[in-house]
Amino acid sequence: MARYTGPVCRLCRAEQKKLVLKGERCKSDKCPINKKRPAPGKDPKARPGKRSDFGSQLREKQKLKRIYGMQEKQFHLFFERALRMPGITGENLFVLLERRLDNVVYRLRFAVSRSQARQIVLHGHVLVNGKRVNVPSYLVKPEDAVEIKERSKNLVVVKDALKEFGKSGVMPWLQLDPDGMKGKLLAAPRRSDITDLADIKEQMIVEYYSK
Repeated sequence: MARYTGPVCRLCRAEQKKLVLKGERCKSDKCPINKKRPAPGKDPKARPGKRSDFGSQLREKQKLKRIYGMQEKQFHLFFERALRMPGITGENLFVLLERRLDNVVYRLRFAVSRSQARQIVLHGHVLVNGKRVNVPSYLVKPEDAVEIKERSKNLVVVKDALKEFGKSGVMPWLQLDPDGMKGKLLAAPRRSDITDLADIKEQMIVEYYSK
């Protein structure tokens, strides 16, 4: 599958939002958002034009898609699945995205970014219920156990990432044993629990795909 291989900080500048695509760098003074750098391709002195409704909806969709590191086709498939589920489509979309294995690995502090979590999954370092799963889009179910396999527990990147657990813990729908490098999805998350993405307007994404 095609994937973006360009400078990821450019994506944050394009959205004028910190997408947390590079882990610790995003918290440092090197982050272009912290430096208040303008969007790429724009004259810093130019006055911003008025954005249309479609343009605003597109930007919300692009932000969420880039946060989870997905290509358009796959993101649209997740939206279609959310649309078929009972309940509110926008909230369903968030639940599905949060249940992706690469995202769960990131949320369990096994990686400092979702892109790093994707690499860890692709390289076969992750077990789900004791079985190796190397598909980043695999949907983790409530009560599923997610862990780093025994032979991979000495990975420096995982050990370094787990240091964040002592500072921030994990999301309320997750449980983690940091010493055993093993966690569990306790329940599907609620939209209101995803506080770090509270500024994303999912209804605008629904409207974008409804046109």
